[in-house]
Amino acid sequence: MTDKTLFDPYTLGSLTLSNRVVLAPLTRNRAGTGFVPSEFAATYYGQRASAGLLIAEATQISQQGQGYQDTPGIYTQAQIDGWREVTAAVHAKGGRIFLQLWHVGRVSHVDLQESGAAPVAPSAIRAETKTFVNNGFMDVSEPRALALDELPGIVNDFRQAAANAIAAGFDGVEIHGANGYLLDQFAKDGANVRTDAYGGSIENRARLMLEVTAAVVDEIGAERTGIRISPVSPTNGVSSSDPQAQFDYIVDQLDALGIVYLHVVEGATGGPRDVAPFDFDSLRRRFKNTYIANNGYSLGLATSQLAEGKADLFAFGRPFIANPDLVERLKTDAPLAALNPATLFGGGAAGYIDYPTLADSSAQ
Repeated sequence: MTDKTLFDPYTLGSLTLSNRVVLAPLTRNRAGTGFVPSEFAATYYGQRASAGLLIAEATQISQQGQGYQDTPGIYTQAQIDGWREVTAAVHAKGGRIFLQLWHVGRVSHVDLQESGAAPVAPSAIRAETKTFVNNGFMDVSEPRALALDELPGIVNDFRQAAANAIAAGFDGVEIHGANGYLLDQFAKDGANVRTDAYGGSIENRARLMLEVTAAVVDEIGAERTGIRISPVSPTNGVSSSDPQAQFDYIVDQLDALGIVYLHVVEGATGGPRDVAPFDFDSLRRRFKNTYIANNGYSLGLATSQLAEGKADLFAFGRPFIANPDLVERLKTDAPLAALNPATLFGGGAAGYIDYPTLADSSAQ
């Protein structure tokens, strides 16, 4: 047991965080022309800079990596410049911010791909899910399997995106290895039936995720590199016949790379925590650096898990949307505002930067 609280400072690698509360990456579909962050993005993230660590929304590493309408990228100079405004706003308020690097793999649509190409995947298995495109939700398109000689290019796209993120002023990056996107697709045998060096065995299915992580570490340093995984989440139609063995192995290898944090979705993303049997404590024991716990955390659950040493930092997602001052509300046990579902995805300032803080409300 420990007497530490969520509101104590925390050392993450070379960074000092003001508290243990993390803003989870939240897709809001508000990027502008050229997939540059919204004109309101700097305000949005600046409003939430009281979190110990902000993880900016999933950001595609290439056009091929895009799976949803109006999500930002980090592969052009205009995108780098747009993100630089965001990082400057957060740093001006004393915050720390990482960027989540994303390749969606098969969770995409031909209308988002260059020249209407098929999305790519470890195997040509269509995901049982929908994506947001053409201002509505549509079934994802049939993917094609990536050729063996294409995989080094994927790794290099992640490497370059990490370098671009640092050029944009981010304190580090989070590799998106969760929620049924490309790296998770490779890891899970429900989406990966390859028979080459990237399919079949646990080691082979982990290979692309680990190669990407090693490349990012080589480019920007382990102290600036984190990763998000979701061992049992069925999000976007993925499944695994051996999640415990698969992710015990993956976390052992990630630990050996010395990355600064492991961000774990415990259960079904945005859903039940007990969706499938899994020993998350096993991952905690295997990973020596910072463990970020995610999924359905309340102040009470986070406090008890911290007291038992089950995690170091705790990520909050949707509560941060309608509560830009979530840290203060948690600290003072103030009521939380409810979000407006109609303004979650797409649009402009409404439902994005106009949620009031406690101070705003008291001044009215």
